[in-house]
Formats: sequence, C-alpha cells, structure tokens
Amino acid sequence: MVQVSVVIVSYNVRPFLFLCLQSVTKALKSVTGEIIVVDNASTDDSCAMVKKHFPEVKLVENTDNVGFSKANNQGVELAQGTYVLILNPDTVIPENTFVSLLDFTQHKSDLGAVTAALYDGSGMFLPESKRNVPYPAVALKKLLGMGSSYYALQLQEDETGEIEVLVGAFMFLKKEVYQDVGGFDERYFMYGEDIDLSYALIQNGYKNYYYHKLRAIHFKGESTVKDQKYFNNFYEAMQLFYAKYFKRFRYFKPLVDAALSMKKSVHRWQTETTKEPAKELEHILYVGSENKIYEALIQLYAKANVHVYPVCETRTISRYDDMARLRSIIDDKSIEHLVFDAQNNSYEQIIYYMTALKRYYSDLSYDIRPAQSRFLIGSNDKNTIGHVSELDLN
Repeated sequence: MVQVSVVIVSYNVRPFLFLCLQSVTKALKSVTGEIIVVDNASTDDSCAMVKKHFPEVKLVENTDNVGFSKANNQGVELAQGTYVLILNPDTVIPENTFVSLLDFTQHKSDLGAVTAALYDGSGMFLPESKRNVPYPAVALKKLLGMGSSYYALQLQEDETGEIEVLVGAFMFLKKEVYQDVGGFDERYFMYGEDIDLSYALIQNGYKNYYYHKLRAIHFKGESTVKDQKYFNNFYEAMQLFYAKYFKRFRYFKPLVDAALSMKKSVHRWQTETTKEPAKELEHILYVGSENKIYEALIQLYAKANVHVYPVCETRTISRYDDMARLRSIIDDKSIEHLVFDAQNNSYEQIIYYMTALKRYYSDLSYDIRPAQSRFLIGSNDKNTIGHVSELDLN
C-alpha cells in the first residue's frame, strides 16, 4: 500500500526542481510513497533532468501549460497513495516530513488539509503559511492597506492549530478528501486555487491545520514571477472566488471590484519581480566537508574570504551546542553568507540552521548545494527570482 503520493507541478525551474526532488526522495525513505511530477511544457530541460537523475519519478509531460489547477488534478488522478502532498517545485522539505505529518494526522477527525510553517530563502517566516478566508470586507481592507486580518495572526508562528486557508505550495490531505470536494477548480489557471480549495474543504465540514513543528523552505519568488500577467491572473482569480461563493454580497461586490481594479492599475506601474542584484561578499562560511567544493567556492568568490565549518551528517553533539559553535564562528569571522552542503548536512539540519539563525542575524544570506551537484541555489528575498551559481569542479 502506498501511503503518500507527492504531486509537484513544474514549469521552467530545473535547478530548484532538482533540489526539491532530492529532499522529497530523502523524506520518502521513511514511508511507502511515490513522486509524480507534472511538467507544464517546460523549455529548460527539466524533463530530461528528471529522467536522468530521478528515474523512479512518474513524469507527466504536458505539451501545453495547462495551469496549476489542472496539472495538479492530473497528478492526483494518477496518485496511488492514501495521502497526497501538493508541493511546489521551489520548496525544500526535511527528512522527517512524512513521519511527522502521518503522526499528526492519524487522530484528527474531519481532517481537511495540513500545511507546514514555510520560510523563504533568507529564513524569514512566510505569514501566508496561515491565512483567513478573504471575505469581501477583509479583502477590501487588505487592498486598501487598512488591515492585517488577511493572515491568521490569531495563531502564532510557533503554535499549531486550525486555520482557514492554506498555501498551495504545501498542502497535505487524503486523496479521497481532495476528490470529495472536487480537487482544484480548473477555472483558476494560477493563483487563488488554494484559497478556493481551502474554503471548499471548510464548506464540506473538514478542518484545516497549520502544523508549526514541521518547517520547510519555500523560495517563492522563483515560481511566482510577478509581472503584469501575474497580477492579471491574481485579480481575475479573486473575482472568480467572490462570484462563486459570495453572491449574497452583490451590493458589496462593486466596492471590491473597484479596489481590485485600482490595485491592478497601481501594480502596472510598480517594479516587477526581478533577479536579485549581485551582492559583494567579504566573509563566507562553507558548512560542509567536501574539499573540492571548498576549492570551487574560493574560485567562485575570488574577492572574499571563504571559511570552513566542517560537519558530517551523523552528528554526535546536541543541536544546541552545534548552533552555539556556529554562531561563535559567525561572530568571530564576521560571516555574511553561508553555503550549506547537502552532501554532509541533512535537509532537516539545513532548514533548522536557516530559520533559527534568522533570530540572531537579520542580514545573513544562504545558499544550498544539493548533494552530488555542481551548483548552488539561493534566494534572499521572497519577491525576487532566486539565483543559481555554477561550481567549477574540474
């Protein structure tokens, strides 16, 4: 029996998909599971990469970009697992993901969907991990910058509990429940479908949860290029959501429509999502034990001092002591940037470092080197496209 099916919809994010699949593959070692990648007609060699490096993955190669909703429905239809995890390709999950989720959900009655605490590439918590239903009044206030009730602030970042709306980057639920509510509404091409599905679950008597003990990285900006097309899709999705569920608010709708239109016009003149500007670094810390990678980093960062914090995946010291030692080096060497090597660090440990260090150092930036790879991946801001740095290992 397959316990978990992981469904990943991908479009032109080859390096990030590689990292995601590597973390998911490790996490599935503790349960019986499968990975289904639905590719929406990528042109960046993503499918060839999956076939070469992850031959066990079930790959669906769409000839057209059918959108996030339809592609996920395709994946779930093929899924054989009792549970499905809807996962973005620009995420990194820890090795204990499925053991933790199955333990959390086994005694939950009327279980809808569960999401993790998501953090961006800088280790910053993403408040959209837990949201409230954007009722027309709430949405209007958000659009006008008059309130924060869009996010579930009644539940703290480090507190587990019921929420209304989950983010589509990480949604864990039973396949039969997903199908019971009709899955993602395919009228949403991209954006808004997670709000719709979350609300459909609630309307059908299910309960959604935010599970703070499980942390994952969501680079976010990589799969969400915020150009004018993005804003068109987003605002059309919001209008569809209100037309579908809030017909009784027909007198309020013109106000929301006006606010949506106004916000859309403002965004047309605002800066679009761009690539991150190059950052001049002076002190870099390599958290790993691969001498060849260390030498490649010295070449990559020719103007910086590259220091080493040697580690092995099988640690014998406590996490508290490990963090204390790491902070001591960061302080002593004035470290600005850390490179985590997944060859020597578990993804659980990397995620812990990135999120915990944020409490002490707001300006630290990070890269991750996937195991057995020749590149680094990072993103310093949720609103910018991340970066991929090639390593010269010749």
